[in-house]
Amino acid sequence: MDDASQIHIPESFIRLHARPNQPRPAHLAEHIARRFEVCDDMATALVTRAQEVQFKLGVTEADVIDKVLDGLLELAGEDADSVLSPPEARWVVCHMAEQLGWAEHLSPELRAMGGGLLQ
Repeated sequence: MDDASQIHIPESFIRLHARPNQPRPAHLAEHIARRFEVCDDMATALVTRAQEVQFKLGVTEADVIDKVLDGLLELAGEDADSVLSPPEARWVVCHMAEQLGWAEHLSPELRAMGGGLLQ
């Protein structure tokens, strides 16, 4: 992104803001950096919650991932007032799973979307 920024934004997140068949993102670097901070913070905050859900409900990691994704997609929208866009919601779930060591439990769709995030 920007040389002045101290934040490393993964390529997988930058791709969320790219125009189809265009090499440059559709948004300014500052906008992408702000969105990344929101999504990164949300993924980190969901780590503990995901562990609690798994423990309390006695479900698999994949079930927790699905439940978290469903909840985030309910919040997501395409308008400016939305907390997350649907692609950002999916990225947050991938990032959460990575932090938990659950990346192998992601669906093939989410694993492909995660791209460089999961490497």
